[in-house]
Amino acid sequence: MRSVRARTALGATVVVAVALIGAGLAVLLVLRANLTDQAGLQAEVAAREVAGQLALDVPVPQLDLPDAEEHPVQVTDEDGRLVAVSEDLVAITGTGTDRVEPQASAVPTSTGTDTDDDGGGDRHGGEDRGDDDANVSIPARGEVSTDDPDFTNGTATVDGGTADYRFASVSATTGAGVTLTVHAGAPLATEQKAVGSVSRAMLIGLPVMLLIVAAVTWLMTRRALRPVEGIRAEMSAITASEDLSRRVPEPGSRDEIARLARTTNETLTALEASVDRQRRFVADASHELRSPIASLRTQLEVGAAHPELLDVPGAVTDTVRLQALAADLLLLARLDAGERPGGTRLDMGALVHEEVSQRTGDRITVTVSVPPSEPLEVTGSRSQLARIIGNLLDNAERHAESSVAVSVRTVRGSVVVAVSDDGPGVPEPERERIFERFVRLDDARSRDEGGAGLGLAIARDVARRHQGTLTVSRSPEGGARFELRLPARPDPGR
Repeated sequence: MRSVRARTALGATVVVAVALIGAGLAVLLVLRANLTDQAGLQAEVAAREVAGQLALDVPVPQLDLPDAEEHPVQVTDEDGRLVAVSEDLVAITGTGTDRVEPQASAVPTSTGTDTDDDGGGDRHGGEDRGDDDANVSIPARGEVSTDDPDFTNGTATVDGGTADYRFASVSATTGAGVTLTVHAGAPLATEQKAVGSVSRAMLIGLPVMLLIVAAVTWLMTRRALRPVEGIRAEMSAITASEDLSRRVPEPGSRDEIARLARTTNETLTALEASVDRQRRFVADASHELRSPIASLRTQLEVGAAHPELLDVPGAVTDTVRLQALAADLLLLARLDAGERPGGTRLDMGALVHEEVSQRTGDRITVTVSVPPSEPLEVTGSRSQLARIIGNLLDNAERHAESSVAVSVRTVRGSVVVAVSDDGPGVPEPERERIFERFVRLDDARSRDEGGAGLGLAIARDVARRHQGTLTVSRSPEGGARFELRLPARPDPGR
């Protein structure tokens, strides 16, 4: 089944069916056991009534036996011979004997007692029947056995009608010392009727209950999944139209489906912003690449037609600028793809000195301040961190009037690299905007003097990849002060 509704309805129906069948069987078993015990109790009462008459030395022919249809009774002696039976009893099974005709027995048929106490019988004691029945308790003379009776199931036929009965066997000893066993039965018709009625009710009610459970589960699941279908349909429409400005409907509930819809919309918002950034990036990159390429092509075409007019230094400058721009775009592409920084152990003081020493052709000399004994180690990519320092120095060199200063220090578990200049600075409202890609605040600056607006964006992205930050503020000299904060590498010796 491919439908969640169908699977849920089927699963719920199967679970309820198993539970109802188990509960129904348990109810039937308990009901049958209780009714059978009740029939056994009735049979025991009937048997003890007859046994009580025997204990009182009522002669066998004068026994008051109950109606055979209600309580069929048999009385057997110690040898298993039938000495008394209910009237109209035609056949019987499940008792000590299946006979229905009394047999000759040594049981006295008149009232009398044994006055000879030397025979070994104790009127108030107990007797042992023999080695084979040593564990069977024999009631004393004139008493009925107090042990729990033996219960059996059988049938009895009275006046041509056969029915099931629960039989109880009770022993009694006469005053003459003769032990007799009374087998009395109670009908199981009530138990069979009740169990049959409950079984029929369950057979009728169980399918109806399962149909109700399946229908209710189907409807409730359909209602619960209706918002999911709306989300799916809207996502399908968004995919087909490629319109990321659309949003899926959010239900007013506070359940998991509502949270799914909100999360989906948040994902669509982030995806739309990412696509917009990508489109702007491509457009800006195309615009930035068009100028040096067009300039280079023009110079080469002029040089091909008039070799004496070829501007070789200008062509080289455009080529270098084009190469640098391509490198910046490739680095941004790698950063956007989630490139992870390396785990190289670096000394930021030494890295700053190395970067500054390579800038021999700058118009302004850079001063460096690095504490000689302070640990300044971080973990990351050497080339990317060097790119941050180089971009910050390029930016400071471009805007400074007469001085650029670089300092490295540790502050509360972080290594801080600060680059300051004495230029015009960055207006406070623009201090976050300058870190956006292709943003240059000075529109009047010529393209060959100014950058493409990628240096600070690259620097901040690299800083974030290294779990650091890059911020700008006002320097003491009045210009801009850029601070790079990176987590300091723990000192293994501490």
